[in-house]
Amino acid sequence: MCFLYRLVIVLGCFFLSFSSFAQQDNILKGSVYEYESDEALPGANVYWESDPQKGVVTDINGNFTIPIIELPAKLIISFIGFTESVRLIQEKDIAKDVKFYLRPEELSLEEIIILERRPDQNVKSLDMGKSVVPIQTIKNIPALFGEVDLLRSLQLLPGVQTAGEGTTGLFVRGGSADQNLVQIDGAPIYNPSHFFGFFSVFNPDALEGVEFYKGNIPANLGGRLSSVIDVSLKEGNYQKVRGEGGIGTISSRLTVDGPLFSDKSSFVLSGRRTYADVFLRLSPNESINNNSLYFYDLSGKFTFKLGDRDKLSFSSYYGSDFLGLSAQFGFGWDNWVSSATWNRNINERTFFDLNTYHSRYKYMVNFVDDDNGFDWDNVLSETGTRAEWTFLPNESTQINWGFHTQFYHFAPINLEPAPGSAIEPIFTNQRNGWQNNVFIAGSTDINARMRIEAGLRWGIYHRVGRGVQYQYSDEQPSPESAILDTLQFSGLENMKFYQGLEPRVSMRYLLQDNLSIKAAYNRTFQYIQVATNNSAGLPLDRWVPADAFVPPIRADQISIGLFKNLNQDRWEISAETYYKDFKNLVDLRQGASVILTDNVETELLTGNGYAYGAEFLLRKNSGKSTGWLSYTYSRTWRRIEGISNDRWYNPRFDRPHDLTLVVNHEFNKRWSAGMTFIYTTGQAVTFPVGSYEVDNQRLPLYGSQRNADRFPDYHRMDASVTWKNEDKGRKWRGSWNFSIYNLYGRKNPFTYQFTDIVNGEINFDVSSGQEIVSRRPGVVMTYLFTFLPALTYNFQF
Repeated sequence: MCFLYRLVIVLGCFFLSFSSFAQQDNILKGSVYEYESDEALPGANVYWESDPQKGVVTDINGNFTIPIIELPAKLIISFIGFTESVRLIQEKDIAKDVKFYLRPEELSLEEIIILERRPDQNVKSLDMGKSVVPIQTIKNIPALFGEVDLLRSLQLLPGVQTAGEGTTGLFVRGGSADQNLVQIDGAPIYNPSHFFGFFSVFNPDALEGVEFYKGNIPANLGGRLSSVIDVSLKEGNYQKVRGEGGIGTISSRLTVDGPLFSDKSSFVLSGRRTYADVFLRLSPNESINNNSLYFYDLSGKFTFKLGDRDKLSFSSYYGSDFLGLSAQFGFGWDNWVSSATWNRNINERTFFDLNTYHSRYKYMVNFVDDDNGFDWDNVLSETGTRAEWTFLPNESTQINWGFHTQFYHFAPINLEPAPGSAIEPIFTNQRNGWQNNVFIAGSTDINARMRIEAGLRWGIYHRVGRGVQYQYSDEQPSPESAILDTLQFSGLENMKFYQGLEPRVSMRYLLQDNLSIKAAYNRTFQYIQVATNNSAGLPLDRWVPADAFVPPIRADQISIGLFKNLNQDRWEISAETYYKDFKNLVDLRQGASVILTDNVETELLTGNGYAYGAEFLLRKNSGKSTGWLSYTYSRTWRRIEGISNDRWYNPRFDRPHDLTLVVNHEFNKRWSAGMTFIYTTGQAVTFPVGSYEVDNQRLPLYGSQRNADRFPDYHRMDASVTWKNEDKGRKWRGSWNFSIYNLYGRKNPFTYQFTDIVNGEINFDVSSGQEIVSRRPGVVMTYLFTFLPALTYNFQF
């Protein structure tokens, strides 16, 4: 351990000593903002008119530093979609930070452009397997029930599979849903969904943007194997109060932002709520009007500019879901995450970011019954601090390093019977984990065509008390294993130790100015995971930290890609291929139950897996019509002793073929339309291979091979039309959006029920939304949606 610590320190000293040779010319510092909102513009181009090759790009806070040439000289600031700014810089301007305000460009119909990044970024950056998704693009995609959804939009990207009809669960490059880190302003969210997975927790009006990593994950991010979904809440306007929202088929939302105390501070407050429960109360049927069904979420962000070098922000999100049936059954869950972030510009070349957060997730179930009533609840939380330093020795080199500490707390599962209930009480022991990470990374240009990045992350994990550890009669415990002893551990006492080095390497080589090849290698460790037999994910899924019997899972991914832009960056084409190797994957024994047991390790089996695939993307960035066409071919395999006769098998989310088309078209300033089409191979599933008789009943018989069958292929088309009120210079602006989910009424399967067989016949009742699957006996398919229209009124003021 001491050797590895010293290695990191030596690498850091090497990079710092190397930077001392960088030329320390006079520097001009400045910031770039949008004129109307006073929001920072990251990614804006800054260069001298007489020497444009030595330009720089603004950082995430809109700040830049550029070496000074002979003055006076003209400095040019440009950003796609905004009017270019040119300013004459003189000697007197060096002593202060200069500020630029860019106005949106008056675009013609033929000049509609996607604005989330520089037009050549996909070719010239080191980014691979990364998508920066603009919020406006997300809002233009046709939505289920008219509810715009961030996670469902990510499902339209290559390399991302969906959990099933209507759900927001993501499976990225062969990884399971719990292998995705979803965070908002640096704080992780353990259940990022509402309505049992039909909607995500993110209100699009409150978001600044989202960065989605599925390939080259930076060294400063970690903790999950497959992807990072980094969501940022937007900052408020520092000059005036603004608002936006919408009234839709299933929910309404409102976001208000503006200056807080002065033009140096701002606020954003956002809320959203469904009103399905309001309509339920209007029913004359008492079995319906006594039910409750709703979700809501609230978020806020407060930002303070503490001078020219410091910025402090506080963010918080709370979301809640509840389903109640006639005051007899209640099921609910809530997320509450909070974070504080301090950004400081130490000098013109060094930056510091400090983020601390707390994330809490709770679910509860209550059943009111004289004979079998109970109350069941559980809480899990994560508290952490992340500090990062960034150093820019010259225009082409960047070095960043820091640390991240995390404490996981999985509270005891508590099931208390109601008075007089026949159910036995269930209590489990708490489980805690403490993880510390240090990281260092650097990127630089080798020459005019080649750029490389290398990083190292070191994770140090302890399973700590308070808690217990069981000693079993078998080395690998099973339901039949006898418990020989129970070891008690006090608070923060070490129970099990793991550590792992996570190297990250990537390179980009420019074959031409508009054509590049990229390659990347990532190793990642994950020290907590979900033990579940449900591929879509449920609110009460059991999270399990690494311990003496459950090792951390590891993944190694290699990816190679080709990126090209056409027609002055209006079109882009990319092709990526990857191979991913998994170690210590966990799956459940046949018939396992992990929800309420304190001996969860007896229900788990561990093995290995691999995944590979090829992703193709054709994207149009400007013109009357914009959008993309993507195709993914991918396979995922696992082999775990004790499952499928110890042979390789596919997890349920293995879907070889995935085709997506997204098109947005602007007819004029008031009318626009959007369309999406999705086609995927059906997910893997286990169907009965026959039947057997028990007590004069014939029951389904399952084979030994897991997931050897398939759902039917999935395909669906959605469409929407948007009409904007004429802009007459008023403060209030409104628009109407009409969308249709599943335009041609495809009956895609949501679940399959394997019914009993009595006297050789299928025994079931066919009701709305169910169909018989004739190729296997005793199988009933349930589908959710066919033709589903929605109407939403959106407004801004």
